[in-house]
Amino acid sequence: MSATILVVDDVDTARLAMAKSLRKDGYEVLEASSLSEARAALEQNRADICILDIKLPDGNGLRLMDEVAHQPWQPKFIVITGYGEIDIAVDAMKKGAVDFLTKPLNMKTLKESIKRAEEIVAMRRELNHLRSAQSASFIIGQSQRMKALFDLAQRAADTSVSILITGESGTGKEVLANFIHQVGPRQQKPFIAINCAAISNTMLESELFGHEANAFTGASNKRKLGLMEVADTGILFLDEISTMPLDMQAKLLRAIEERAFRRVGGTTLIRVDVQIIAASNRDLKEAIKAGEFREDLYYRLKVVDLDIPPLRKRPEDIPELVGLLIRQTNMSMGTNVQEITPRAMEALKAYDWPGNIRELRHLLERAIVLTDEVAIDLKDLPPEFTET
Repeated sequence: MSATILVVDDVDTARLAMAKSLRKDGYEVLEASSLSEARAALEQNRADICILDIKLPDGNGLRLMDEVAHQPWQPKFIVITGYGEIDIAVDAMKKGAVDFLTKPLNMKTLKESIKRAEEIVAMRRELNHLRSAQSASFIIGQSQRMKALFDLAQRAADTSVSILITGESGTGKEVLANFIHQVGPRQQKPFIAINCAAISNTMLESELFGHEANAFTGASNKRKLGLMEVADTGILFLDEISTMPLDMQAKLLRAIEERAFRRVGGTTLIRVDVQIIAASNRDLKEAIKAGEFREDLYYRLKVVDLDIPPLRKRPEDIPELVGLLIRQTNMSMGTNVQEITPRAMEALKAYDWPGNIRELRHLLERAIVLTDEVAIDLKDLPPEFTET
């Protein structure tokens, strides 16, 4: 995959020459002639490398390095200037620049610097890939449907749009939400999960938005921060969203659209930057027809829609999942089961799995505890797997 390069230079002839040469080499090139244009370009696109002029019409180019310093997706910088002061070069390198070049630029030298930056970018991509595989291995398999889902989840992870994850209980909806957090631009920020079904309707608003001291009967005499505020700059995962009362759905919709809310009993508008990932094991379209879920909230949540298929519809994924779950169980329980016999595997593949991956995990834990061998056999499985 070719790197995406952002060229920031206010001298049109120099910028255009660099962009033209790099495009001929197969790079995707973005252009900016000022700090403000560079910021806008980085907000709209993910650049791998930034060729950055220091002297720009609206400020010192090194400010851009400071602004993205804490972002996990920050590009690798190659700093250029017509003013070759050593202190500027030292400052740029301290901020993490890959190289420091003086004008007039030698394109061969620039491209050598780009190659070094590409090596760093490639290493970062590989680390992200390994992290992705490890994080998502609980739900990924060999079926084409799961591969397509995984690809869409990876692309969704690069954005901050609202995501709706659907699927039966036990399919791994929260695991998928965690994966999106771990590989996306908010990976260093909070991931806050709330099960809407586990909180009473009267307390849900306070949990989400918080409350001021003594805001209602039973409220504490101290201000309580809501989970949406705690998740600021990160991700808020709303599990079992279909159980949320209609009045709370309206308040949530407004908070998502305005990116702001008020605590219960409060008047101050609190602005937040939160990505919402919602999950449901219920068909929300049916809930809409029944008048139990707002259609406008449904479409606001499902900017990206990830539907995890039940395990019974992808039996080809079971061998890989079994291998992973056996390794995980061995590590957590200190056991040494190495494999599963062919006839036991066939029984697992033929089963209907109403509890999906969660049921498979619990079954394997039981079998590992019961077996005296290094391989799980049919006799180690519950009666429903041995009945003919």
